[in-house]
Amino acid sequence: MQKILIAIAATLFVAGAAHAAETCEAQATAKKLAGAAKTSFMKKCEGDAKVSDAAAACEAQAKEKKLAGAASTSFVKKCEADAKSSSAASACETQATEKKLAGAAKTSFVKKCAADAK
Repeated sequence: MQKILIAIAATLFVAGAAHAAETCEAQATAKKLAGAAKTSFMKKCEGDAKVSDAAAACEAQAKEKKLAGAASTSFVKKCEADAKSSSAASACETQATEKKLAGAAKTSFVKKCAADAK
């Protein structure tokens, strides 16, 4: 049962990210953004969308585990923090790959980037 819910949450996360990209693009167009301003806006908008998707997935997991009150709040808070650090780390890994970093340079870059994201 838990695997099914995780699969559903992952599917919603991917679908939500695709929808967020479309929504963010539409918002950027409506604001007539271009160049660096558009890039910055898109990055923040898509990041915010991922956080809200992660929050919904964490809430669903808390309900599945039948948590209530402080236990639910604590679980959701930790789950969201884990999701944020995980997505930040993967974004940093992608940046390091784009910069063609390897070895110690890549490790150092990813570590600093992930720390800055928090």
